[in-house]
Amino acid sequence: MKAEYWTIAGCAIFFAATAPIYWFLTYDPTGTTALVMTLLLCTLLGFYLGVVAKQIPDRPEDRAEGDIAEGAGEQGFFPPYSWWPLFCALALSVVVLGVVFGWWLFIIGVGIGALTLSGWIFEYYRGVHAH
Repeated sequence: MKAEYWTIAGCAIFFAATAPIYWFLTYDPTGTTALVMTLLLCTLLGFYLGVVAKQIPDRPEDRAEGDIAEGAGEQGFFPPYSWWPLFCALALSVVVLGVVFGWWLFIIGVGIGALTLSGWIFEYYRGVHAH
């Protein structure tokens, strides 16, 4: 996590230097606000990665003498294909169309959205990929 921390901290330092320069060159409040918000986002993420880096033991990637073979093994759970995000997006489009055309369509979209979102959340609790 130390490499990730330093990458994000470097971005925060860059935006901390860029925002005042941009303000004094352009006096544009919108761009300056965007740069400051990006600085705050990088600071928040860098703080999180720094705290997590202190809590976990050194990974092979974090040590100069680390070997590639030390990182072997299971890296995590990567889900296979899923159709649920497509159905959730379709339900969201019905909700948005409901705002345009009428509340009755909005309510139908919310109902379909609740069904598809619960299907996506509980997809790995039943069926072929249950664990």
